[in-house]
Amino acid sequence: MQDHLIPAEELSQKARTPFPGASAAYDAARKALLAEEIEFRRHMTRLVEQRRALPPGPVIEKDYRFKDEQAFEVGLRDLFGDKDTLVTYFWMYGPQRERPCPMCTNWLGAVNGNAADIKQRVALKILGRSPVDRQFAFAQERGWRDLNFVQTIGDDYANDLGLLTPDGSEYPALVVYRREGDEVRLFWAAEMTREMADPGQDPRDAPDIASLWSVLDLTPGGRGSDWYPSLNY
Repeated sequence: MQDHLIPAEELSQKARTPFPGASAAYDAARKALLAEEIEFRRHMTRLVEQRRALPPGPVIEKDYRFKDEQAFEVGLRDLFGDKDTLVTYFWMYGPQRERPCPMCTNWLGAVNGNAADIKQRVALKILGRSPVDRQFAFAQERGWRDLNFVQTIGDDYANDLGLLTPDGSEYPALVVYRREGDEVRLFWAAEMTREMADPGQDPRDAPDIASLWSVLDLTPGGRGSDWYPSLNY
């Protein structure tokens, strides 16, 4: 299929600047950028296909325990509900935190807007070390209606994923699981660590699934170098 694609440079020539008065330099630079955007789209498509073609991941042998929003103790397999895929996000809102991580909060706010649609296809659970009622109270404060919060019982899960720091804080984790019969397997986990960040950049995944940064990347000023979202403005 890839062999029959029209070259990106050829497609980019079809572009038309939506307003009159653009200079020849702007038109040329925009078409060159559009060709790169088309190539980037195609690369993302190949990346998604490569991810979906991953061979079966390891079986999760440990019986991790959680507490759901009804305060029932459940296992990892129970979090799937009637779905065969489970998307989890472990957020930085441990019991030692007075307030949750602003970056986690920003990301979850965007996910909440799509959660009802996402849950038509897969199970979606937000995991945290704080009591589930504390997590839910913050969700109500933010007006999040469609996210389901789960408390990790003990720290086995966080420790095994390497999410706890020596000072008792946490790292976030985006992990996708697949259920096959009675077995739960790892499908994919975000594994770009701080050590993998390029010089001058914060660590981030590719593609960056945070809509905050995706929108700012469209602007002249971009992400900036000294700004992060806040819990209050």
